[in-house]
Amino acid sequence: MPYEFGDVILVRFPFTSQTAFKQRPAVVVSSRAYNAARPDIVIMAITSQVRSIPGFGDIPIRDWQGANLLKQSAIKPVFATVEQTMVIRNLGELQAQDQSALRTALSTLLG
Repeated sequence: MPYEFGDVILVRFPFTSQTAFKQRPAVVVSSRAYNAARPDIVIMAITSQVRSIPGFGDIPIRDWQGANLLKQSAIKPVFATVEQTMVIRNLGELQAQDQSALRTALSTLLG
């Protein structure tokens, strides 16, 4: 079954320097059609290091419990493309309000 936009997964997320990985939650931002047609998915990192004032592109997850995350979290404006076989497990999915906030942020980030 293909992943969908808003799915929260556990994956070895690459550092931006590409020198190492960290196992962390991430959110799928590629569409179901893309994910069904390709062996990879496009994801964004999720962090539990939530700032009181979000940085540019940070997206606080309002219903982090509904997304099946362990603590208050935010989506970081850091993208990666990974093979679907690299997903360790599916954790849950962003709820409607958080998916809407993610779509708005993506529009701002990507123009």
